[in-house]
Amino acid sequence: MTDLTGAVWRKSTRSGGNGGDCVEVAVNLPHVVAVRDSKDPEGAALTFQPVAWRQFVAYTRDRSGA
Repeated sequence: MTDLTGAVWRKSTRSGGNGGDCVEVAVNLPHVVAVRDSKDPEGAALTFQPVAWRQFVAYTRDRSGA
């Protein structure tokens, strides 16, 4: 299990107005990007290798036209 102590969580600036249904991402930890449900900050978090996270973000941007 990855130690997420010290994670600095942030929400997307595009997550306003949806009733709080969003995820938070922490990118300040060495060698890992963590993602969690903003409504359950004490719950489970997913972790990704930074390269995998960058590929996911690029893919979703390409698909959304952003």
